[in-house]
Amino acid sequence: MADRSDRNLIATGIAGTVIAALCCFTPVLVVLLGAVGLSAWLGWLDYVLLPALAFFVALTVYAVWRRQRRLNTRTDG
Repeated sequence: MADRSDRNLIATGIAGTVIAALCCFTPVLVVLLGAVGLSAWLGWLDYVLLPALAFFVALTVYAVWRRQRRLNTRTDG
């Protein structure tokens, strides 16, 4: 059960990191918001996307660390 939880955390972290990085470093979100008429929100994107990117990277690191610790505990005894 815990192994499944670790895999879910890792998958969530990686997916969130990829989406946040895609929106931060490419004009995808700018084009989408401009197309729907919400280009006024573009000034606030950095306040949301950069902390979201940091959160998802931290979540991925935590999940990998947790899984590695669990695997090391199983093999040690």
